[in-house]
Formats: sequence, structure tokens, C-alpha cells
Amino acid sequence: MTTKRIKIDSSEEAVSLLGEHDAMLRQMEADFGVELFLRQDSQNGELQLSAKGSTARVDKAVKRLRQRLASLRQKGAPEREALNIDSPSLPENGLYRTAYGKVVRARTPNQEKYVEAIMTHDLTFGIGPAGTGKTFLAVACALRALESRQVHRIIISRPVVEAGEKLGFLPGDMLEKVSPYLKPLYDAFYALLGPERFRMWRDTEVIEIVPLAYMRGRTFEDAFILLDEAQNTTPEQMKMFLTRMGNGSKAAVTGDVTQTDLSDKVVSGLVRVEGILKDIPGIVFHRLGEEDVVRHPLVKRIIRAYDDWDKSK
Repeated sequence: MTTKRIKIDSSEEAVSLLGEHDAMLRQMEADFGVELFLRQDSQNGELQLSAKGSTARVDKAVKRLRQRLASLRQKGAPEREALNIDSPSLPENGLYRTAYGKVVRARTPNQEKYVEAIMTHDLTFGIGPAGTGKTFLAVACALRALESRQVHRIIISRPVVEAGEKLGFLPGDMLEKVSPYLKPLYDAFYALLGPERFRMWRDTEVIEIVPLAYMRGRTFEDAFILLDEAQNTTPEQMKMFLTRMGNGSKAAVTGDVTQTDLSDKVVSGLVRVEGILKDIPGIVFHRLGEEDVVRHPLVKRIIRAYDDWDKSK
């Protein structure tokens, strides 16, 4: 991986180069397969545009950026262009606009509170049954944070625990081995980004997939870290995950405590963590329920039937 930097003279020049709401920056990331981000030096206030990726791709992107920058400077005062015509601004209650033009928004009052919790806290636990949107909305929040430059990458993880059946030996490299377990997360990213853009960002590690077992020893800075199916973590794994957060990072942890696939002798890390962290500022535990289910109407009835059966035992 290579990183190269270009000095930007002013915020107006940055807007002309990168577009309103970074529209042109995002297009160049897609065109060249690199990660681009604008930073301001805390000491001298200098603006720097960084390009990160493979050497060949970074060289091409930097060459194009310098050509455009030279053209803008030759013209004198930067000119603003009408950009992103096909992607109008989000409505007031919109969370994210998908690659297919659909606006993602919270669909229940409780989901709205959940989204607000993620936006305003560095660590949010979303706990609830299947179909309540806890993972999908967290992914949308992560992409919104990425595209608004609050973070520079997204880290996604999930414990590798089989749901009641043995899959046996899985061929391939590490990514291929864990892909079956991460498919629900992939589905959310596909729906929001589209498959091609997701694969490009995954290949350039703008979105990085890290199996929980491989997180030990790492620190993730300026990242949105998402842990899904957290009910299948042990208390030790949960502690390890939570201590990976670096400066400038946010984390969302989602899970359903009624669907753990751990053995009966193992306590779920998601069950235990609330008792340990409930009084720490900056951390919020948010519960979603049957009323928040946005899948097929039968899903609500199925959840209610299982809850009634559990209570009758």
C-alpha cells in the first residue's frame, strides 16, 4: 500500500477539486480504486489531500488530481460546478441514499432513537430480535460516517460460530473461509453500495473484514467498527473487541440475546457486557422489539409465538 499527498491552498480550492459534499472525490475513488481523504494539519492549518492504495493506482489518481488542480489554478478563482445531478440531497429524515437511489430511513420511532444513539455516541449496543433493522441501520450509519469524512474506513467483524450445524472444512483463503458467516453483512452493503463498489472498497481496504479471532493486537483509528451477531461472543472476546477502538473511532455492536449459538456452558459476552458497562458515559444500550420488525408480517408473529412459548416453560 502506498500513500501520496497533495497540498491544497484553500477550502474553496478543495470544493472545486473534490465537488460539493465530496461528490467528485467519491467518483475518483471509484474510477481509480484508491482511498482519498482530506486532512488539515493541526499545527500549521495546511490542507492535504491523501491518496492511498496500490502504487500503480495511486500514481494514476495523483497524476489526474494534479492535472485538475493545475487547471483550476491557471483559471484563477476556483469555479464551482453543478455536480451529482442524479443524487439529490437527502430528505430531512433520510439516513443514506443507496447506489440505486433509494433513501434509507428509520421506519419506527424506536429505530429513530437507535440511529440517533449511534450518531451521538462512540459506542452503541443495538440489541433486538431478527428483522428489527439493527444491523442494516448500523451499516447505513457507518457508510454515512465514511462519506461525510467522520471516519476514514469501516471495519466489519462477526464471531465465527455455526448456527446449530457443522459446516466442516471450508476451502480457500481466510476471506473465502469466513465469507459464509459474513453474508448477512455483505447483503446490507450490497443493498446500500451495490456489489461493484463494495468489492472495490473491500479490495482497497476502505472496508476491511476482520474475523473476531484476528483482531487481537490491532488498534483501529478513525474507523467505524461494526460487530454483528455479538450474542455469539464470549465475555473475553467482547472485551478484546471493545479494546480495539483507537482515537477518532466509533463502534456499533449488534445482536439478539435470544439466539445465541454458544454451548450451554458458555456465557454470552453480549449478555454480560451491559452489567459491566451500563454506567460508563459515551456508551449506550438500545433495545429494539417486536414493534420494530420491518420484515415479512409473519416475522412479528413468529417472534411473539417464541416469546410466549419461552414464558410458558
